[in-house]
Amino acid sequence: MDINLNIKPGLRIRTFYLFFIIVGAQVGVGVLGVPRYIFEEARQDSWISILIAFVYMAIVASAMLIILNQYKNADIFGIQVDIFGKWVGKLLGTIYIIFFTAELLSVILTYTQVVQVFLYPTMSSLTMGVLLMILIVYSVLGGIRVVVGVAFLCILIAPWIFILLYDPISRIEMSHYLPMFQASATELLKGAKATVYTFLGLEILFIIYPFVDNKKKAKRPIFLGLVISALHVLITTIIAIGYYSSYGLSIMQWPVLALFKSVTLPFLERFDYLVVAQWMMVALPTMVFLMWAATYGVKRLYGISQKKALYSIAILQLITITFIQTDNTIQKVTNIVAKVGFWIVFVYPIVLLPVVLLKKKLQKHKGSANS
Repeated sequence: MDINLNIKPGLRIRTFYLFFIIVGAQVGVGVLGVPRYIFEEARQDSWISILIAFVYMAIVASAMLIILNQYKNADIFGIQVDIFGKWVGKLLGTIYIIFFTAELLSVILTYTQVVQVFLYPTMSSLTMGVLLMILIVYSVLGGIRVVVGVAFLCILIAPWIFILLYDPISRIEMSHYLPMFQASATELLKGAKATVYTFLGLEILFIIYPFVDNKKKAKRPIFLGLVISALHVLITTIIAIGYYSSYGLSIMQWPVLALFKSVTLPFLERFDYLVVAQWMMVALPTMVFLMWAATYGVKRLYGISQKKALYSIAILQLITITFIQTDNTIQKVTNIVAKVGFWIVFVYPIVLLPVVLLKKKLQKHKGSANS
């Protein structure tokens, strides 16, 4: 397996698309419920926890960029093979593929659960899974440019939803934000950790970076994307805390989605129905990126065509969905993905960074000695 990739000009993407890639990969179904989990840990100081999470995300993204820039044009699959050898490198790459597949499953299950609760209680999970999978497979079959295009279009179309939060904003009780600065350092860190599932998606940078043109300008769109992702969580959390009572927020399964129930329009009685349907545009880029990353990983590591991997993973996902029916099981899947994702996405790059730098330093020293 080649460590560095030779990407054809027709498959390369412009640098500014990294903004849409980061936002599209991160902002998905996790935003719907994250205010509750942060509030359970940090209470009125939840906004501080989100800022801590953002700072740490920026550190992790910086570590990823330093690792990637040590190579001419490599992704995480090639880097791991170079650092740890063929067998261990492939094993670590396989863990990434399994994680992408599990994360995709959790996103599909969560959105399906939302649709069943708010729109169609009698709809089977398999039916919804098939409908989503058709969109995912169709997008991934188009290649990397179509995958990025889906994120670009969805991010341009979807933001109007958040503008309609004007109604809950007008009903905010300022007393709900008091007392402030009461959470301990431990509680703030636990609140920051509660954002893990929502901020998963940053790992896509490790896979898609070789396809990016003009990598010297990559920092700005990446960090701007992280800012927008963090603002989504920060703003919705602040609104949710101000709108709900402490008890109300602690029992809400999807507090952000429930905010739209207060929005009334003369031509639409239940606006939240439209929001649930429209939220597919928010979640779809995440699903598409995860499927593309998993299938591309199979192609890189095992030489299996991406189309075969795509159909195989799609069928496997649908079979798994039929066995996961209860809310408790879905929550367990989400919790497992969040726990594993914390180590893979937010800890592993920090651990990998010194190893890569040491390996490159030794290689340079050995090369200079031989010359």
